[in-house]
Amino acid sequence: MRRILVTGASGGLGRAIAAHYARPGAELLLWGRDKERLDAVAAACRAAGAQASIRSLDLSAEDAAVAALMAEDAAGAIDIAIFASGLGDIRAEGALVEDPALVIRLGKVNFVAPAAMAAALADAMARRGEGRIVLIGSAAAFHALPFAAAYAGTKAGLARFADALRLAVRPYGVGVTLVSPGFIDTASGRKVPGPKPMILTPEKAAAIVARAAERKQAHVVAPGIFALLRWFDRLLPAFLRDRLLSSLTPPGR
Repeated sequence: MRRILVTGASGGLGRAIAAHYARPGAELLLWGRDKERLDAVAAACRAAGAQASIRSLDLSAEDAAVAALMAEDAAGAIDIAIFASGLGDIRAEGALVEDPALVIRLGKVNFVAPAAMAAALADAMARRGEGRIVLIGSAAAFHALPFAAAYAGTKAGLARFADALRLAVRPYGVGVTLVSPGFIDTASGRKVPGPKPMILTPEKAAAIVARAAERKQAHVVAPGIFALLRWFDRLLPAFLRDRLLSSLTPPGR
C-alpha cells in the first residue's frame, strides 16, 4: 500500500492528481482548504478503489501545517508527497504594484509552507532511506513578470529551494522533483486575464506530474515550449528582455 499525500486536493490540479493515483493499493491523504470539495474528491477516489482521508487546513498557518504533516508521517510513512497547493494572482487593476498583504499571503502559501513541509518530510524520509517529494512550481518562475511579481517571485524561490533540497537528500535515497507547468485550465487560472497559449487540462498536467515522479526526474517544464522560452529569456539582451516583459502586462494593468 503506497501512502500518497496531495496538498491542494480541493483545487483543480490537486483534484486531478488525486484522481490519477486513485486505484486499489493506494492510500491517499488529501489536503486542502475546502472541506466540501475534499469530501467529493475523497468519495471519487474511494469509488476508484483507493483508500482516502481528508484534512482541511490553510497552509498560511505554516507551523500548524508542518506539525500536521509530521503527525501524519509518524502514523504511517508517506511514500510520495505532492505539494500542489498554491495561489495565483496579479496586481489589482489600476494599481502600480501588488498589495503588500497579497505579497505576504502568496509568500506563505506558494513558498514558505511547501518549502518548510518538504524540508521536514525530506528529513524523515532520509532517515528511513526512501521517499519522493514533488513540488509544483510554475513556468512563471523563470520570468520577471511586472504584473505578477509576487507569484513569479515565490515560484522562483520554490524552484531554487527544490533544486537545493534535491542535492541535499539525494545521497540518502530521497528524490525531489520540481514540475513547472505553464497555463492550466482551472477555476483560479481562468480568473487571470489575457491569452493563455498551450493551456493544459488538469488531467494532462496531473499525468505529467505523475510521470515525472515515477521517472525520478529532477525538473520538468511543460509544455515544452515554455522550456524554450526560459532559455530565450536568459539569452535576450537586457533591454530587449525588459521591453518584452513589460509588453506582457494584461490589459488594464
